[in-house]
Amino acid sequence: MRSYLFVPGDSERKLSKSLSCGADCLLIDLEDSVSLAQKDAARALTSDFITQQRMNHQPGGPKFVVRVNALTTGLTDDDLSAVISARPDGILLPKSEHGSDVQQLSALMAVHEAEADIAEGSTQIHAIITETARGTLNAATYAGVSDRLKTMSWGGEDLSADIGVETNRDEAGQYTDVFRYARTVTLLGAAAAGVEAVDTVYVDFRNTQGLQRECREAVRDGFSGKMAIHPAQVAIINTAFTPSVEAIDRANRIVELFAAAGDNAGVLSLDGQMIDQPHLKQAHRILSRAGKSDGG
Repeated sequence: MRSYLFVPGDSERKLSKSLSCGADCLLIDLEDSVSLAQKDAARALTSDFITQQRMNHQPGGPKFVVRVNALTTGLTDDDLSAVISARPDGILLPKSEHGSDVQQLSALMAVHEAEADIAEGSTQIHAIITETARGTLNAATYAGVSDRLKTMSWGGEDLSADIGVETNRDEAGQYTDVFRYARTVTLLGAAAAGVEAVDTVYVDFRNTQGLQRECREAVRDGFSGKMAIHPAQVAIINTAFTPSVEAIDRANRIVELFAAAGDNAGVLSLDGQMIDQPHLKQAHRILSRAGKSDGG
């Protein structure tokens, strides 16, 4: 998935509008955008919304992932109780501080899946791992923690508050060292865990050029998608994270070349350049991002 749009779980209007914005995934929020007084209403509305969309399933529509409240709040289990039976595609865990948090969430989800007669493990987990200093320092703890884990992402705004910085960007608009570190360890942690890394939101949603630049950098560095806070950001993100025709063609040629070489495939040549197994791995990733079957 390329684009992940946050939508408040207590706004029927915004939930309805989000369906037509082109996002690959809707992150329906029960956390930051919902006040404590509105939590119950948001849970009910979110459950009803997902249930209705399941009944009116449209091919090619967005995935539905619910951001629950952090494990430390005491609200997570109530969130899961309300939404798991609606069969969301996944749960987004905020402020994850260790791989064991994913394991704890998975155990809670298993109980609610059983109660709803849903096969255990059907619901994926997406984790935001750098919203606290402790979480950032534990980015390497997610390998092998759960088969549910699908993506890992990072966040700069909550981390800013946890550290107490004045701003997380310098005069040129680039992230300062601490936040570049958080971004980097998310990429490495996701790669070590064998899951996709998703880039954080770009909060200046009216700055189109800034978003385009940040998307280009994210694609360059290995992120598979990016979170959005406004529907207007979705098209820009989708365009940036969709491989070009040229990239898809080259990836197909690499896959076909290795397939033709069979067991003798080692170092091969394509267009006068030497290619080996890392190139094949990257070709598969490009084809996966493009929604293509390998080699075709």
